[in-house]
Amino acid sequence: MNPEDLAISRAVRAAFGETPPRRIGIAVSGGGDSTALLLSLARGFAGTGVTLHAATVDHGLRPEAAAEARAAAGQAADLGISHDTLRWQGWDGSGNLQDQARRARYALLSDWARGQGIPTVALGHTSDDRAETVLMRLGRAAGVDGLAAMHRERWVDGIRFLRPMLSLTREDLRAYLRRNGLTWSEDPSNEDEGYARIRARKALTELENLGITTSALNAVADHMAEAREVLVEATHRAARDLAQVDAGDIVFDTGGLLALPRETRRRLLVAALMWIGGAHYPPRRAELSGLLDALSDGRKATLAGCVLVPGEGQCRLMREFAAVQELTGDPGQPWDRRWHLEGPAVEGGEIRALGPEGLAQCSGWRDTGRPRDTLLASPALWQGDRLVAAPLAGIGEGWQARCESDQEGVFGELLSH
Repeated sequence: MNPEDLAISRAVRAAFGETPPRRIGIAVSGGGDSTALLLSLARGFAGTGVTLHAATVDHGLRPEAAAEARAAAGQAADLGISHDTLRWQGWDGSGNLQDQARRARYALLSDWARGQGIPTVALGHTSDDRAETVLMRLGRAAGVDGLAAMHRERWVDGIRFLRPMLSLTREDLRAYLRRNGLTWSEDPSNEDEGYARIRARKALTELENLGITTSALNAVADHMAEAREVLVEATHRAARDLAQVDAGDIVFDTGGLLALPRETRRRLLVAALMWIGGAHYPPRRAELSGLLDALSDGRKATLAGCVLVPGEGQCRLMREFAAVQELTGDPGQPWDRRWHLEGPAVEGGEIRALGPEGLAQCSGWRDTGRPRDTLLASPALWQGDRLVAAPLAGIGEGWQARCESDQEGVFGELLSH
């Protein structure tokens, strides 16, 4: 193996650390980056006892996609790597296609990995991808989190996704493939300037004269990632000192929260909103500013399916009833992502929010010490129009409500956002 090829294999292999998992998944599309990832991992882990498995997501959006998936399967087979094609059929023609396709890709890959007993999936992003992301986020006036683009690893549904090629450029990898006689597919959308990423890619060539290069933008991302770690740690400490979990709500010490630097306060509220409301993305800064102002003024406010309610020395962030009033579920299954109701079998039983009608049937709800807004959005067992059980509002009937994360788990989630 020539020195250039050896350096690439070693760089990719090193990203997995000294004790890599025994099974590694590889997301491949048939494009140049993922083809280089496939080859470098096959070489880097040859003879180590690590088993590699590849998967291609076919979004079904381009007629060429099926042929590209077959080509990727052939390349994997040539390297002795098993391959599966995962098909997405979830787009109904509405909404942001790119965003939905990206989420679907991670969901399909994480489900596949879990089913195969694969703890880590490698992705083929390069330093060019990261630089383009930083440039696009600069255009959106992103903060520290946005500019700390493309973390080297992220977790989705318990699966670790690793980007082992962020130190390598797209041209490094194309040259690697050419030296080894491998071909790859080119997605025609890579020339479509209707996409912001392609405009950013082309703009980078014009910005090099100003020193705004791929390596410079990657350095910015590294610096922002370091700053982000400091802010995350400060937010975690604040969560431990100032927050308590109660009945799925997060209760803050108001004075302590207001004494925090505004950025720490913002991060803490964003993390709490995302845990309670289940959003994939944080609210926009302008919307969050309104919530921060309401906190300072002692006013009730709603945002992202949550309600902030001020109290004596404390404020409580809780689920908004309007966000769950149409949500139904079967007993034994998660409701609103976080709640499990457990109890004796009830024919025709259904989990729904307690709501005003249900709360009116809970004469002792005030004895629970929980606010009305909390209980309105709490899970209850219904049989048609009959309330069977509302554990958080004082009607147990042999049923218990359990929140999926305990307090330590919640703080772990706060730290991960």
